[in-house]
Amino acid sequence: MREKKIRYFFHSQEIAPYIFVLPFIISVVLFFIYPVVDIFRLSFYKTEGIGLSKYVGFENYKNLLTDQHFLTALWNNTRYTFWTLLILIPLPIIVAVFLNNKNIPFRTFFRSALFIPALTSIVVAGVIFRLIFADTDTALMNQFVHLFGIKTQKWLFGRHTAMFVMVLVATWRWLGVNVVYFLSGLQSIPDELYEAAEIDGANSIQKFFKITLPMLRPVTIYVLTISIYGGYAMFAESYIFWQNHSPGDIGLTMVGYLYSQSFEMFNMGYAAAIGVCLIILVFVINILQLKIFGLFREE
Repeated sequence: MREKKIRYFFHSQEIAPYIFVLPFIISVVLFFIYPVVDIFRLSFYKTEGIGLSKYVGFENYKNLLTDQHFLTALWNNTRYTFWTLLILIPLPIIVAVFLNNKNIPFRTFFRSALFIPALTSIVVAGVIFRLIFADTDTALMNQFVHLFGIKTQKWLFGRHTAMFVMVLVATWRWLGVNVVYFLSGLQSIPDELYEAAEIDGANSIQKFFKITLPMLRPVTIYVLTISIYGGYAMFAESYIFWQNHSPGDIGLTMVGYLYSQSFEMFNMGYAAAIGVCLIILVFVINILQLKIFGLFREE
């Protein structure tokens, strides 16, 4: 009787789907939902030693509002996100359109070459970029600006030049990935639409704005969503230059400050409050941009 019940349990068409998805559900609960819930809980405590914590209510959040380091990190992340969105949305679209043209020679080579930075170690890239943007007269970028009569720059010590370097690293690293996203979107657009537009006398620019861009809207919204998250969760591009100790906090980010509070200051409750603010901020901005672009609109 017992063997019959076990056989029925594993061969039932009603139960089998739940068994197959059970490992995924357990993984999500253990490695995503539980940590997020625990971060919310931890953000209401103050760590007073190993294994010791004290409930402080919203004190960590109140302190964040007047914490100049946190406000600077938030401003740095906002500027970084703005510039990366301004570059890493339109530029990959243009590059993808060119690489989708069958008349472009070596287009397969260019597609592969653009993706290589995403596979390169960020540590190795950091070493190379530090050499390129060193503050010596012989550094590559300083030699380049000397051609235009500009004096030697301390790229990693100025607020605006530091942001320029971080955005440049992000562009080098993620341009190829976004090009792949937009190429996949371009290849799903039916050729009949372009043929009909040609019959109506549309030129290349009109086809781009009237057909290509509207048909790429789902991909654009996806890239925009992950780029907003990537901008506010940025850490590596800053860490490779200053190891979380930039002069005047010019390279401090929210994740960098969270890392500093948790693993250098061992202030886990405060770090958890920073993490909660980051989650809420990214969630609200993405909901707003999805609402603006009409993702929730019924068609």
